[in-house]
Amino acid sequence: MALGAPDPQDEEAGARVLADALLVTSELVTNAIRHGDGLTAFDLWITDDGLILNVADASTCPPVTTDPRNRLEGQVGGFGWPLVCRLARHVAVTVLPDGKQITVLISLTPPA
Repeated sequence: MALGAPDPQDEEAGARVLADALLVTSELVTNAIRHGDGLTAFDLWITDDGLILNVADASTCPPVTTDPRNRLEGQVGGFGWPLVCRLARHVAVTVLPDGKQITVLISLTPPA
């Protein structure tokens, strides 16, 4: 490979990291709107550790995980939370007086 040419493996790993960050962001915002009585706050920033994302909604109910074996007919949701927990390096749920805030840390560097 020529000096200075992009490494296709690095580009692919970077694309996966970006896709993971977008998926977690989309899942948390969608859940706040769909299950959390509405999005009340959203912020993010990049640190040396990665992307820190805060999503707040108007519900004090914690996120729910659905066991597919015990799923009720017509039940909606329950699959995104395990995905968020798997893709984020750190996840915290903080109950607030008027809802809850979910904070995640997403690595922005591909695993070695």
